[in-house]
Amino acid sequence: MSEFLQVHPVNPEPRVIRRAVEVLMQGGVIVYPTDSTYALGCHIGDKSALDRIRKIRQLGDKHNFTLVCSDLSSLASYAKVHNSAYRILKAYTPGAYTYILKATPEVPRRLMHPKKKTIGIRVPDNAIAQAILHQLGEPIMSTSLILPGEDEQLFDAHEMRLKVGKLVDLIIDGGAGGLEPTTMVDLVEGVPEVLRQGKGDPSPFL
Repeated sequence: MSEFLQVHPVNPEPRVIRRAVEVLMQGGVIVYPTDSTYALGCHIGDKSALDRIRKIRQLGDKHNFTLVCSDLSSLASYAKVHNSAYRILKAYTPGAYTYILKATPEVPRRLMHPKKKTIGIRVPDNAIAQAILHQLGEPIMSTSLILPGEDEQLFDAHEMRLKVGKLVDLIIDGGAGGLEPTTMVDLVEGVPEVLRQGKGDPSPFL
């Protein structure tokens, strides 16, 4: 059974954040809150942890994973950003948006779209996620916590413990999660195209 740690949603306890980073660095899979839904996360360079997440979600090799970054400077290390795209990112990050951009060589090929060589990337407006990212010093490879055959994300940490407690290494309980995924915006060409409407207001991109 996984570790289960409760944390304050606004002022997360440093010991919990340190433990989350330890688990990630050791190749573990964590469940953690974001500003949209709870997410599954692992270290960007760990293939076995990524394979575990694929198995939990029953994802094929064409699934778009997301790199969750602490800020714009971190984001720019992993994605190619046009000037016009940068202005959009600066205006709407952090927030509940996932942006599709061309990946840089810093991104492992197994995380990219196999043909387009793109990556989903975002900066969450969530104190717990941000604390983990700052302590870790690099992005978290992430995907929403929605199980095969389910219509909705898991939002209650105790239910997560029952359903995925034996499949992950750490569950961080930061209170009730959201049910809406991020709004997904394609910025590959610098001109925004909304691919999915979610929690983030899509109107600036329409």
